[in-house]
Formats: sequence, structure tokens, C-alpha cells
Amino acid sequence: MWAQEHGMASADLRKELDCSICLTIYTDPVTLRCGHNFCRLCIDQVLDTQEGAGVYSCPECREEFQERPALQRNITLCNIVKSFRSAQPDQEETGVFCTYCIHSPVPAVMSCLLCEASLCDNHLRVHSKSPEHVLCDPTTSLENSKCSVHRELYKYYCTVDSACICVSCSLAGDHQGHKVEMLDEASEKKKQILRNDLQELITKTEETEKEVQSLQENKRKVHEKSSGVTERVTVLFRDLRRQLDDLEKRVLREVSRQEEQLSLALADFIQQLEIKKAELSRKMCHIEELCNMTDPLTVLQESHTGDLCDTEEGDKEDRERHDGRDLDVALISHTLYTGLSDIIAGVTGGCTIQEAADILLDINTANNYLLISDDMKIVSRSDISQNRPQTPERFQTYPQVISRQSFSSGRHYWEVDVSKSERCYVGMCYPSIARRGDQSVIGGNNKSWCLRRYYNQWEAVHDSKGILLPGNVSSNRVRIYLDYEAGRLSFYDLCVPIRLLHTFTATFTEPLHAALCVGKGSIKICGKRSNQEM
Repeated sequence: MWAQEHGMASADLRKELDCSICLTIYTDPVTLRCGHNFCRLCIDQVLDTQEGAGVYSCPECREEFQERPALQRNITLCNIVKSFRSAQPDQEETGVFCTYCIHSPVPAVMSCLLCEASLCDNHLRVHSKSPEHVLCDPTTSLENSKCSVHRELYKYYCTVDSACICVSCSLAGDHQGHKVEMLDEASEKKKQILRNDLQELITKTEETEKEVQSLQENKRKVHEKSSGVTERVTVLFRDLRRQLDDLEKRVLREVSRQEEQLSLALADFIQQLEIKKAELSRKMCHIEELCNMTDPLTVLQESHTGDLCDTEEGDKEDRERHDGRDLDVALISHTLYTGLSDIIAGVTGGCTIQEAADILLDINTANNYLLISDDMKIVSRSDISQNRPQTPERFQTYPQVISRQSFSSGRHYWEVDVSKSERCYVGMCYPSIARRGDQSVIGGNNKSWCLRRYYNQWEAVHDSKGILLPGNVSSNRVRIYLDYEAGRLSFYDLCVPIRLLHTFTATFTEPLHAALCVGKGSIKICGKRSNQEM
């Protein structure tokens, strides 16, 4: 009767320990803010499927969350599950049945190592209680509990050989004289180690979960920002197309207006010429008639037509005036360019225009084996010392130089041409960077960040830690972009299309100077050029 009631209670408890998603006993149970529990893997999969909809909800009560809910590990429930598993081994999972119930399979609750038999509740009550009969959780590997040599139960643990041994093994044989412990004592020590490992794994799991949530939040923000930029770009180009269509119509109307004006003027002049042509034809016929007359008196008495040439000069001027008339291309071009300028002004008015920083090198910091051009834009390696004064600002060990300008806020970029230097460093540093010694090289300390080029291999370096970059910098022109408040320093290859090479993230604590190191050849700081950001 007791066993039956105990079994019913166990069944009721088992239902409470089942995850409503996978319908099996909890594995690493976690809790939502609404209080419902699920296996971590199960609820993670459900939340992943809900991510596209933008709204998350509890599978149990349907409570909605605007953001992906944090998963809190339910330590109490985890311990209950663990205790239940150890106290109520699942028949289907273990497959261990009572050795003495031969008529029907009855789940075993314990196994006797001495008898090498498994026992159900009923047979356990009548089983011997003597110390020799060692009971353990149900197992089918009872032969593993005895020494294969002496056929005695394992009672000790040899700490030297990390092996379970019997009494005979401890008195003679390979384990004689070794330090041994009772199995329970050794087991408890190992359990303590395992508990410590488990706690460490739990801590790491929680840290990983926080990391995952942080990355998911970052992913959400990137998606939101991308959506916003996409919308702005779409609106911008839609507006540009509308303005360009309007400008096209305006320019074409101007062309049509000029064509119509010219056509009317030319048609009027053509009509005048046609009238003149008819008059000339009439006069030609009259003259031909006179030439064909035989009566001299009639010919001589006819009035002379010498006035034909009187208007020749005026006709020539009219022809030249009309022959030279054409479309006013300058006016059409002015309409086009003015319209385009207005469109560009409208576009740039709604965007942040960023100009390249006007970087000038500080010759007072230049190593003596560097040449600096008059415009402070080009630095070259020299084999001859320039014998400049050895001041505290000057780099002594490496052929380096930094800029006059420093940046302690905002967004800035500058560009360098490295096509004439196969060995160089380009980057930024704090003004407190060392000026001599191994730690003074750009990237070799925690006060500088750079790209290092060694022939065709590029590497991002900070605090002496390097990351090899895949591929070459194909354009030989590098852009360095600083977002001081965001703590981002990015390097781009200005190929087509532009390619991000590497981004450093840090919390900047000092102003940043442009920094260059030339192992061979020369580096040129490129001039200003406008850049438009969304």
C-alpha cells in the first residue's frame, strides 16, 4: 500500500517537473519574468522563432515582452530535479529491474554489490541489513564493483594509481604501500571537486548567457539602425529622382522654348525671302522680255531697274543675323548646373558633412632618421641622421613621428598613401607614449593602435598583440577613422568598393595624435577631401 501511494506521489511530482515545451523532465531549468519555467534550450528556440515578429511571449501564459526576456536560472528547481532523478530513477532510462521478480519486470530501487542483484521495494525490505551487503543505485554493471583478481568488493581507493581496490589489493600486489582512502571518503572528495567544477561551469554558463543577451541586444540595435539608414537612403534617392525629373523637364522646356522662338523667327525671314524671290522672278521675266524686243525705241524708253542692288547690303545683314542664330547652349547649361547645384545643396543640407582632418606632422617629435617635407605631409626614411636636438618630445629608438593636431572628442578621419613604403606603421597614439625603448614603438604598448605593414602582409596591433589581416591592401591608400566618444578606431582600404580592414574598441582616456613609423621608403598624408555620412 505504501509503495502504491509512494508511486502515485512520485508520478504527481514528475508532472510538475515536466517542461511544457518538450514534455520531459527539466534540463537546466530557467524562469521568465512571468514566473513560468522551461528548459533553457527549449525556451531559447521558441524565442529565436519569435524574434522576427519583434514581440516575445511566454508559451505558457502568453504574456508579451517588448524585448527578448532575460533567462534566470532556477537553482531551486534545478536542485529538485537533481534530487528527484537520484531518488526516483526512471525505469525507461535505467532499464534496471528486480532480479527476484521473475514473473513480471518490476523496477529496481537499489542494487546489492555483494549479492550482485537488484532489488525492488518489496525485496529490499527483506534484504539483509548487514554491513557486507553494500547497497547502491540500481545498476546493471554489478561485476564492476568487485576486484577482477580477488573477486572481493572494492573498499578502498588508491590515490597513487587513481584506482578502486579491494582489501587484498591494499595488502599485497601493485598497490602495497600506496596511500589509500575509503571509497566513501575518496568519492566525497571527488564530488567536492566536481561540485566546484559544476559551480564554475554554472558561472561560465551564466556569463555566456549574459554575453549572448548582450550580443542579441547589439544585433537588435544594428538591425534598427540599418532599418533607419535604409529608410533615409530610400527617401533620399526617391527625392533625388523626383528633383532630377523636375530638372529634366525644366531643361527640356528651355530647349523647346528656344527652338520655338528660333523657328518662328526663321519662318518669318523665310517668308520674306520667298516674297523677295517672287519679286526677283517677276523682274527677271520683264528684263528677258526687253532683251527679246527688236524695237530699239521701246527698249530705250523702258525705265531702268538698277535699284535691285540697292537692298543687297541690307539683305546680307539680315542673312548673317539669321544664319548665326542657334540654341543658347550656355543658357541651357546654366539652367542645368544651377538646378543640380540646388539639388546637391538640398541633399548636403540634411546630412552631416565631414571633412578629412588637416593632419600636419610635428617635426619636434620626428626621429633623427626621418625626413619631413616642407608642407609637413610626407615623412621619409633616411640613412643619415638629421642631428636635431635630443628633446623629451623626440622619438629616440624608432623612426616615428606624430601629428601636431590631437583629437579628444568627435568623429574625424585622415588618409595616408603607403604605396612607397613596404615596411611601415600607421595609426594613432596618446601623447604620453614613451619616446625611447622597446615599449615606444607604435602598437607595442597600451597607448597606441596601428596597422603594421611588412611587405604584402598587414597586421592590426595594440599592446604588442597582433591580428593578421586576410588579403592585401589593394589600393595602397588607407583611411583612419576615429569616433572618440564611441571608442572606435577603424582602418579602411580605399579600394572600390571601400573595405573595412579592422576596428579597435577602447575607452579613450587621452587625446589622440596621428602616428607614423617608416621602416623603408616614405608615407604621404593625403590632402583634404569631402566625405558625406548618413
